[in-house]
Amino acid sequence: MAETSSSANSPGVPRDDGTIQDRRQAVTKPVPASRVVPKPVPQAQTKDPREFQLGQIRRRFSPKETKASHGDTLLKFSLAPSDPDFPFEMTALECLLSVPIKYPGARPTLKVGNKDIPRGFALNVEAGFDGLANDKLEASLLDLMKALDKNLETFLSAPKADTVKLVPNKDTRHLSVLPFRSVEPTAVIEDRSDISQHTTPTSAKPVETFTAEQKVEASKKRETETRQLEARMGRLPLYKKSSDGIAYTLPLEPRRRAELPVALQAVKTVQLFVPLLYPLQPCRIGFEGVDPANSKAVIYRFEQKSKEKKETSLMGHINFLAQNMHVLVKTPLEPELSVVQPAPSLTVTAPESIDRGKAVEGHQDPDRSHIQYITRPPEWNVIDAEDLSGTDTDDLYSYDTEEETSDEDGGVGVKAAAAGEQEPSQQPTQNPERGTAISFPFIELYGIELLEIVVLNITVKCERCKDATEVKGLKNGITKSESCRKCASQLSITFRRDFVHAHAVRAGFLDLEGCIVGDMLPSTFIPTCSQCSTAYPLPGIVSVQGETTSNICRECHQKFTFKLPSVKFLRISSSNRLPPSSGPRRKKETLGLQPSTELPKRGRCRHYSKSYRWFRFSCCQKVYACDKCHDDEEEHPNEWANRMICGWCSREQNYRPDECGICHGVMSGKRGGGGFWEGGKGTRDRVKMSRKDKRKFRRPGGASKVKD
Repeated sequence: MAETSSSANSPGVPRDDGTIQDRRQAVTKPVPASRVVPKPVPQAQTKDPREFQLGQIRRRFSPKETKASHGDTLLKFSLAPSDPDFPFEMTALECLLSVPIKYPGARPTLKVGNKDIPRGFALNVEAGFDGLANDKLEASLLDLMKALDKNLETFLSAPKADTVKLVPNKDTRHLSVLPFRSVEPTAVIEDRSDISQHTTPTSAKPVETFTAEQKVEASKKRETETRQLEARMGRLPLYKKSSDGIAYTLPLEPRRRAELPVALQAVKTVQLFVPLLYPLQPCRIGFEGVDPANSKAVIYRFEQKSKEKKETSLMGHINFLAQNMHVLVKTPLEPELSVVQPAPSLTVTAPESIDRGKAVEGHQDPDRSHIQYITRPPEWNVIDAEDLSGTDTDDLYSYDTEEETSDEDGGVGVKAAAAGEQEPSQQPTQNPERGTAISFPFIELYGIELLEIVVLNITVKCERCKDATEVKGLKNGITKSESCRKCASQLSITFRRDFVHAHAVRAGFLDLEGCIVGDMLPSTFIPTCSQCSTAYPLPGIVSVQGETTSNICRECHQKFTFKLPSVKFLRISSSNRLPPSSGPRRKKETLGLQPSTELPKRGRCRHYSKSYRWFRFSCCQKVYACDKCHDDEEEHPNEWANRMICGWCSREQNYRPDECGICHGVMSGKRGGGGFWEGGKGTRDRVKMSRKDKRKFRRPGGASKVKD
């Protein structure tokens, strides 16, 4: 115990070289607080800290200053990143700093004004500044901007914040879009006394009523058909449903778009209105952004069709519209009331408006002799089917007969081209021809008028390593990203669908990034029946190249068959798609090195003073002097560096353990070879050995011999 206490009280501990190490502290007592000199505070800051700190911002950034209505100061300036290795291609951050009038009691706010930064990343920067302002209550405005500059890379590297766009959702389309009726000019009666003699009282149209059982049955059928409509069309990009469940916006692809009027050739969607009492009340359609005069015939004939075919489903009505829209638009409108011969005592006045050149039957007005009334041709009057006796109504008009409306057979509804008048130009296809086209050159269709791919499964090959990867579940317009199993390259695939029919064998396009298409795997198809124009229900029919597939229509039970003898892929052009918006793009690292010159400090760092090179780490492709320098700057674990930059000639090359492959400079230790032992690989020549090495002057065989 005595020895222990004496050693503890000893002033120092002797070393091997004879020096004494003193373990006592130089200052045994803490410095009194009275002797600590505080940092001087300027008098201007003490008097008015807000104005003093605003002056610091003005001197540092030279901002554009404005005053808000409530007294706040708005400073607009650019903050250039001070980090020379800033990884994003951004020259400066456009800042709008708002300093409240009650500052420093109220905290300042920041708004980012860069147009090239997505709003989600700008919100990250603004939220980060708010966090700095709330955490550092004693910091000045200039200190906050310095802290923002230091943490700017961290804020921009954070995951993109979610943004929400608020759109008013008051849907009144089903209330405003109603079918239009052509109204004949009314006749004015001169003598009131003759009215009672020639007119008969007309009763109002009775309101149609339904029983409770009919309403319940109609409600069930409406729910079933709307659910089928949503399942079939809900995943398409242009699909939309109103909040009350009455109006549906559906994508529309007319079969013969070039034969439609110019106003209807650009139609991509149709509005379907399903009443609450459907099918007791017929469904209607409407076209958004189209002149009612151009779409009146299609709307009227569609409503008549829905009244006649109440057993047809909503999908059947939409398919009928897509297949026969060019027929409906050329059909003349039927008047609501039958034409009544005017009484002799009636005098017709001039009409207020004349609809498309329709004239009114009657005599010339003596007061307006310059106005000539042309008698309406009798063949323009469409007679109702009820007024005909013994006449086959099918001969008057057929929805599905295309020959009756062709230019060869003529007819009232056909628009004849005048001499010298050119046909309307062909409407360009909606699906742009780019990427890789998928076609079935020898496809065979029996009982099918339309065939589409709903789920495509393919194999792709990586452009870098040529390794094959299966990509499944491709749907129309949805981009799918994969990674190569061999080289981890990013692969991007987008499928754009086309419809296959008797005169078109192309099934769509593929937009590929980082890969090429290999082959088509078993995929899902949806055929449309040629007899009833009803699409096969989801999930569809699975088929593959070389297979003959047969099935029956679920609506009319007609058998259909299709066969895919071969599948061809034709690369039309590169997709030229932009990279995904995952944040600001990183710029290429520039070190400013010049070959045949030495690196700064020959590549040495504070961790390894005998290492004459820099390393490029494979984990982040950045250059650091050593692994410890990498860990100090980066937040991820380092990986093996497979490339290096020589400290003697500044040339980048593959990693070599001993010397540079170009200038043959030594990468560790002295350039000419030193006398120190380096991990067991030092010199054993006593002439070259350092005099500080204890082996230089040790006599050979100096060890004591072991006595027997």
